Amino acid sequence: MTDYQHAQEYFLKIAQIDHAITYLQWDQLVMMPPGGSDGRAAAIAELSAMRHDMLCAEDLQEAVENASNNNDPEMTRNLAEMQRQIRNATCLPASLVKAQSLAGSKCEHGWRQQRIDNDWQSFLVNFEEVVKLAREEAQLRYSTAQQPLASPYDALLDLYCTGDSSELIAEIFATLKKELPVIIETVLDKQTEETVKLTGTYPIDEQKRLNRALMEKLEFDFQQGRLDVSSHPFSTGTRGDHRITTRFRTEEFFEALMATAHETGHASYEAGLPEKWDNLPIGSARNMSIHESQSLLFEKQIFLSRPFFNSFTETIHQFLPQTKTFSADQLRDVCCRVDPSYIRVEADEVTYPLHVILRFEIEKDLINGKAAAKDVPELWDDKMRKYLGLSTAGNDRDGCLQDIHWTDGSFGYFPSYTLGALNAAQLFAAIKQQNPDWQEHLAEGNITFIRDWLQKKIWSVASSMDSQDILEQATGEKTNAEAFLRHLKNRYVA
Repeated sequence: MTDYQHAQEYFLKIAQIDHAITYLQWDQLVMMPPGGSDGRAAAIAELSAMRHDMLCAEDLQEAVENASNNNDPEMTRNLAEMQRQIRNATCLPASLVKAQSLAGSKCEHGWRQQRIDNDWQSFLVNFEEVVKLAREEAQLRYSTAQQPLASPYDALLDLYCTGDSSELIAEIFATLKKELPVIIETVLDKQTEETVKLTGTYPIDEQKRLNRALMEKLEFDFQQGRLDVSSHPFSTGTRGDHRITTRFRTEEFFEALMATAHETGHASYEAGLPEKWDNLPIGSARNMSIHESQSLLFEKQIFLSRPFFNSFTETIHQFLPQTKTFSADQLRDVCCRVDPSYIRVEADEVTYPLHVILRFEIEKDLINGKAAAKDVPELWDDKMRKYLGLSTAGNDRDGCLQDIHWTDGSFGYFPSYTLGALNAAQLFAAIKQQNPDWQEHLAEGNITFIRDWLQKKIWSVASSMDSQDILEQATGEKTNAEAFLRHLKNRYVA
């Protein structure tokens, strides 16, 4: 057995542990009764520690190092991705990895009820431990990074936005903070007429059927996946078994549809990764900035495009007959109305980046030691007032308790949402340019041409290229704010 084959065997085994963790976590969030929390947390923590130990094995490191001198570009890239994963693991002791898994599970489980109860003080007890451990992780990664980093926070950012530097993010966010307030003011001045009021009751069973119909239109394969319900929509799974969740409210139905379109984009990316690289680092999705570009392309660029939405309106009328009195334009206006609000996942796409910038600034200061966990509600309220003109004082349920991400220490994740929106706008602009008849296809409810383009330009590339190289080969440009801003002006101002 060659050194390269030995290294591959290790990662194939690691992939099986990842498989087990994936579905244990899915069950924890979707099906598990509350009484199973402690046992599940212990099982996931033990598997996480085993995974960590395998990545830290000396013979794996030796095999990867010995195999590095070769002339095969694919092998070289796979080995580079192996080395990156090994570096990310070896800088952390197994005791810290296990402690973080336990603290994260405990914090997330408590958060479910604490958010409902608007109980920040109880949440803080668990959250302070999560922050403390995240700072330890950030410092270790920062001090052992292969390339110099600007701050400990950058070390966590690199886990999710790999290849997208903090400098790039800061530059983009500065542009958005300058341009978005002008666009928002213009749109709010223009929105003189109220949208239709979708009052009434929308049965959950009918909404489930409607959401499945949307997934089918977006070419999701139900022989290789399923749709379920969770408190926070997400997508997970492995080839042949892709799990999507959404959430429903009987008083309205668009929140679920938007979340379902979003998560279908995530699942489509995972399903489109090349089989020849299954369970190997080179075959993974590149980073969350690319992942979010796929979900936001499906949600904002495809589903909310006028021709596709017009074609889908008949399906909405079919499953929710009480909507038949509303035209496609009236229904779409409900989704496209700009209205500064408290909840990130419900925010319109014009104000949404400000929600992300707020979180980016708070979590950066948290990890770099410039803010304490107890200060988060006050910081949140201050920035909500500044960026969105809203106050969350005393309303942590709709403020700093609304997201699941920080409960398990996923600091550095939030910027990927807005980078994803920018990437989605760039990608869709390129798709439209290369497919002049795009409107005709979408008017027929046909997105095959989009999926084929994404398969070639994004999905099949996996991690064989860096994120900015992927964007540049697909669109001719690295990530920037221009296509996104043009998209907002065309949709909301023109």
